[in-house]
Amino acid sequence: MVWSAPAAPGPVTGTVVVPGSKSLTNRHLLVAALAEGPTTLHRPLVSRDAELMLGAVQQLGVRVDRSTDDATWVLTPPDRLRGGGSVDCGLAGTVLRFVPPVAALADGPVHFDGDEQARSRPVAPLLDALAALGIEVDHGGRNTLPFTVVGTGRVRGGEVGVDASASSQFVSALLLAAPRFEQGLIVRHTGDRLPSLPHIEMTVQTLREAGAQVDSPEHGVWRVAPGPLHGREIDVEPDLSSAAPFLAAAAATGGTVTVPGWPVRTSQAGDRMREILSTMGCRVELTGSAGPTGTLTVTGPGRGGLRGADLDLHDVGELTPVVSALAALASSPSRISGVAHLRGHETDRLHALETELSRLGGEVTQTDDGLEIVPARLYPAPLETYEDHRMVMAAAVLALHVPGTEVLGAGTVAKTFPGFEQAWTSLVLGQGATAVADSGRV
Repeated sequence: MVWSAPAAPGPVTGTVVVPGSKSLTNRHLLVAALAEGPTTLHRPLVSRDAELMLGAVQQLGVRVDRSTDDATWVLTPPDRLRGGGSVDCGLAGTVLRFVPPVAALADGPVHFDGDEQARSRPVAPLLDALAALGIEVDHGGRNTLPFTVVGTGRVRGGEVGVDASASSQFVSALLLAAPRFEQGLIVRHTGDRLPSLPHIEMTVQTLREAGAQVDSPEHGVWRVAPGPLHGREIDVEPDLSSAAPFLAAAAATGGTVTVPGWPVRTSQAGDRMREILSTMGCRVELTGSAGPTGTLTVTGPGRGGLRGADLDLHDVGELTPVVSALAALASSPSRISGVAHLRGHETDRLHALETELSRLGGEVTQTDDGLEIVPARLYPAPLETYEDHRMVMAAAVLALHVPGTEVLGAGTVAKTFPGFEQAWTSLVLGQGATAVADSGRV
């Protein structure tokens, strides 16, 4: 799919309703599979990644009942997780990494495979940790997809080390299954760095809300007690990282964009976008914050007043593509650091950003752990997206000031935001319109 992303005819002004959080939706789905009773999700994300996780828990025996408008999902777990099936991971890191420890609790083998590109995504540290816990994984010596987890219906648990330097998902994967292990689990991070710590905190919060006892006695160590997980009713928060490009549109054009339903307290890393935009010269206001949610409004200074910044995005690497695009439109240089782990995401995001920004005429240099970006005059070009949803969002931001930009493979954005192109075009060209993308319905 080739998308001619619109250039902004003036300041982008309007309201956008973003879909539910992918990270929270998929964590809730997996915890629901392990719970003792039904779980109801309201306003979950309806996207490829969420559908893949739904398919995974259904393979394990979970019954899923969806309302006709897909705004409510009810998940009823089986008495015993079912083996014998195959899980399609697609290109979803949460499915690739979160489901195998749970599959060890199934009553038979569970096979895992995914998109060709997923076969190069890091997973060896997790498979090594499973082996250390006595869980048999048949991967033919490759330590990558495809592999088979030989479920026996029980895992003893205990203590295990894992090097999560490449992805915090390795820790989250072990924690999510741990309450169902006979002895619970102590997880120790053994690497020299730990990216995306907020995502681990999100996992811990999700488990605690379901009744698990989780604590962190010291940095890099988590302890989960054995015990039941409870089914419950959950309102899924909007995806704050998916809101990032819309807020960036206001920043880049001197417009004003409003996002209703912004959680006042959240474990989502995307909340950091407020601080980033403020640092780059935007006015950021969260109103109505006396309740659980408020309304976020960002007003940008426009391209001439948008400042570059020195940003450590170690804990919020998922924002790097959109922030890099915004930095290319700023009035002064930027440095993004702490994101070396992005080389192992859907694609090597640092290489992809350097390549595509340079294709437009930007001045971009990779560093050991990030990018240095010097604003330059940009020219239209077809932009590759590498089957990476965040690269589509970054390309859309760049196109605001580069008329004629074509985004190749834009359909991959449905991984987390079905209807993104329509919502984006409505906002950029609508001049005050409300762009709605509610759980994929635009």
